[in-house]
Amino acid sequence: MAAAVQLLVVAAAAAMAAACCAGMAAAAATVEVTWDVEYVLWAPDCQQRVMIGINGRFPGPNITARAGDVISVTMNNKMHTEGVVIHWHGIRQFGTPWADGTASISQCAVNPGETFVYKFVADKPGTYFYHGHFGMQRAAGLYGSLIVLDSPEQPEPFRHQYDDGGELPMMLLSDWWHQNVYAQAAGLDGKDRHFEWIGEPQTILINGRGQFECTLGPARKSFEKLLNENVETCVDDQKMCSDQEKCLRRSECGPYCPRSQCAPVVFNVEQGKTYRLRIASTTSLSLLNVKIQGHKMTVVEADGNHVEPFVVDDIDIYSGESYSVLLKADQKPASYWISVGVRGRHPKTVPALAILSYGNGNAAPPPLQLPAGEPPVTPAWNDTQRSKAFTYSIRARKDTNRPPPAAADRQIFLLNTQNLMDGRYRWSINNVSLTLPATPYLGAFHHGLQDSAFDASGEPPAAFPEDYDVMRPPANNATTASDRVFRLRHGGVVDVVLQNANMLREEVSETHPWHLHGHDFWVLGYGDGRYDPAAHAAGLNAADPPLRNTAVVFPHGWTALRFVANNTGAWAFHCHIEPHLHMGMGVVFVEGEDRMHELDVPKDAMACGLVARTAATPLTPATPLPPSPAPAP
Repeated sequence: MAAAVQLLVVAAAAAMAAACCAGMAAAAATVEVTWDVEYVLWAPDCQQRVMIGINGRFPGPNITARAGDVISVTMNNKMHTEGVVIHWHGIRQFGTPWADGTASISQCAVNPGETFVYKFVADKPGTYFYHGHFGMQRAAGLYGSLIVLDSPEQPEPFRHQYDDGGELPMMLLSDWWHQNVYAQAAGLDGKDRHFEWIGEPQTILINGRGQFECTLGPARKSFEKLLNENVETCVDDQKMCSDQEKCLRRSECGPYCPRSQCAPVVFNVEQGKTYRLRIASTTSLSLLNVKIQGHKMTVVEADGNHVEPFVVDDIDIYSGESYSVLLKADQKPASYWISVGVRGRHPKTVPALAILSYGNGNAAPPPLQLPAGEPPVTPAWNDTQRSKAFTYSIRARKDTNRPPPAAADRQIFLLNTQNLMDGRYRWSINNVSLTLPATPYLGAFHHGLQDSAFDASGEPPAAFPEDYDVMRPPANNATTASDRVFRLRHGGVVDVVLQNANMLREEVSETHPWHLHGHDFWVLGYGDGRYDPAAHAAGLNAADPPLRNTAVVFPHGWTALRFVANNTGAWAFHCHIEPHLHMGMGVVFVEGEDRMHELDVPKDAMACGLVARTAATPLTPATPLPPSPAPAP
């Protein structure tokens, strides 16, 4: 697609994103960056490993834009052995579905040595991030933060509450394994006795930094050493800092050396001021909890949407979620611990620690001073009721609430199960494990190739047997694989019920955070056991449900969602736990297929699979189809 045409498309998307607002006061700015995605040697937890970095660093650069701005990222794949795509998590991509960054769904993987330009509109203010979406590249370190500031046309109602302090650096959380992702994937794909689960992470990282087998605070026998008997308190050994081999060449310096890649993360504040702290989780596996010593937090934003403010002592955050909290520096001037611990799984990973440091706002940040006392302990890993209480507290903000449509014209029930297929463990939805085609769905529909690019003979199952017992392992644990998609009418209102169930082991069910690309959805409700429309539908929250792009379904429970299929394209909906997605835990929604021919899809986004093999014959968009009827409920 010619550059001029692409600019027109992005401009149209910007106009669409601002349609809710009363006229733009000024032309949107363009934030332009150029990135080299490449392998780097890095020591995020004081142990050097090969990672995927951007422009020679980890994590990737922060992007900050204002609502309505155009973001343009020229991505050069400098990796010699694998393709790459980048997903802009939380950006809805109205008018630019090929920029969503999902391999085999919205675009082709960008091959080694090739360049792709992501150009899209930062459509609304909020806390977002980006990450790799090909293979398990997110777990290899390909991620970074993306902040969209408010604008006069799209103000945030809580902005005035932190005018005195401003914003702290974003807290981007992740988990880290010393085993590389290629070995992890090979273990997950292993057959029969060759299957190897990835295990628990070695380290929790805060903004790409952590400490392996040492902790900034005391190594308590009653806590840290119960998680890892080898952990000790980190030592400030300046002799190590001059070690030519270990420190200066390999960056395995320990946290207290100058320019250490695993140095403590410090958030500097001034007494009496209120700050906005953005928190996002790009973990591969872990549910995390954030607790700040001696301080409370007021939650005001979730996944880029306003929520009714509520005060908490700590905050649970699942993979794919983001929050903004207001933090008042109302304690005496000192340093305080920030603890980030694992929840939801029996932890074997020592909590990550950062520092909240009080200083003089008119002077340079003070020298590093470790807090006095012991770091706060995050809630017990198996206290599910506490997690539910936090999640259930999130409601739409009263003065900006946009309730959902009164009723849906389609319902889809998605049963989450662990299964076996030809001796291999898979995660399945309604007993179907997702596989992806060589030709991206978006390109297949755009060029009218869907009948040969993937199995277009029908949709995946939209329900599961009425007699299925979600409290017990599946009686028939064999599954099938499919690349079928749900085909949604443009403008249709869709209800999705995520139903969790028992795994293959007795009395075991895991928490799953589900992320929808291209949309926000209303979270209508949660419940335990099996969802029963007759019993539960009347109790769903249609008055002030929160808008999210990621929602959790608790063990042996259900979560009900509603969204409007108003975004032409092909969109992934999947568990955000990286190994679960790798093992097939997801579905794909195709919306407005009768409008696909109208999209000006860049050629380099689709030059693979059948599109590449038929390149000798010029391809044109498919013949427009008549409007699709409303799907049957």
